Amino acid sequence: MFADKMILRIPGPTPIPPRVQTAMNQPMIGHRSGKFSALFARTAERLKPYFGTKQDVYILAGSGTSALEMGVVNTLQPGDEAAVLVSGAFGERFAKICERYGIIAHRVEVPWGKAVTPELIETFLQKKPQIKAVFATYCETSTGVENPIADLAKAIRTHSDALFIVDAVSNLGAVPCEMDAWGVDIVVTGSQKAFMLPTGLAFLAASERAWQVIEQNKSLAFYLDLKAYRKSLAEQTTPYTPAVSLIFGLAEVLDIMEEEGLPAIVKRHELMRDMTRAAMRALNIKLMAEDQYASTTVTSCDPEGTFHAEALRKMLTQQFNITIAGGQQHLKGKIFRIGHMGYCEPLDVLQVISAIELSLHQIGAPVELGAGVKAAQEVLIAHV
Repeated sequence: MFADKMILRIPGPTPIPPRVQTAMNQPMIGHRSGKFSALFARTAERLKPYFGTKQDVYILAGSGTSALEMGVVNTLQPGDEAAVLVSGAFGERFAKICERYGIIAHRVEVPWGKAVTPELIETFLQKKPQIKAVFATYCETSTGVENPIADLAKAIRTHSDALFIVDAVSNLGAVPCEMDAWGVDIVVTGSQKAFMLPTGLAFLAASERAWQVIEQNKSLAFYLDLKAYRKSLAEQTTPYTPAVSLIFGLAEVLDIMEEEGLPAIVKRHELMRDMTRAAMRALNIKLMAEDQYASTTVTSCDPEGTFHAEALRKMLTQQFNITIAGGQQHLKGKIFRIGHMGYCEPLDVLQVISAIELSLHQIGAPVELGAGVKAAQEVLIAHV
């Protein structure tokens, strides 16, 4: 085993393509130069198809959470009421951000491992017509659930004038997103997931409906004031110092994604999801999410006491230098999560499944060697 050959199979950060690493090593240029302005404006424009929007996409130097906070602080005021759809740890994060700004956050919760249904939000909104915004998580990485954003948007539009704000940090760029067609008002994401970059960039797009609210809203933010980003993007720049090297990398990422094409990217991720789920079933490991709502980018697995999830993770790291994710909050130590997004392809999935089988054998867990790999191969063969 080569010590420097780290294999990341977590829900982010994800592996970085060598082409992108090379692009980020370009000599530094002035962030207020004409050369950078041209690069920045073109790169922001190229992000639009992944959001499914004709609106501008804003790029800020910060983690995905900074964009979540931007979506909150620019649309709501202290004392406003919001509905937060909570199906795991990251839905809860939206609620905490709201509460930090004095916004009344009504949690609409489902058990971890379940998806939020349109019927649930319809019932809630009928009882709470004063709600000004609904927040949801597209892919809840803590549970491996993909919430039905298009259906939720339709339900919200039917029963409310509230803005619909979506955290798509852990799957945008790997799944369909039709922000304009679905009627979603704000979509946010980050750089270190399906966009195959290091952590450090966040992206946000807002609808015309959202902008009508934002323009009238007195933002409590300084760095996260969205109006400042809109003004600067019109001038092909940013209000504050951009992460120049990451923008170099983002331009290269978009080259790679455009070469493959979004429909093919989506199919590749769906295939890797199906291979992973077939393998876990063949190994008699419980899947947390139902097929209908299974995440395209991360699979959450529950050993249900047949072996210790942390023992598996430790063995994978020690023997194969492979990192998979553990559980969060009350699921810490109980489940494991396999990331399959970004710079990842079906052969990588076969690799991690094979290593999981060997690791299960080494920790004394019941396993039929080759069963998971065979099941995943059969899915791959049927796809080819």
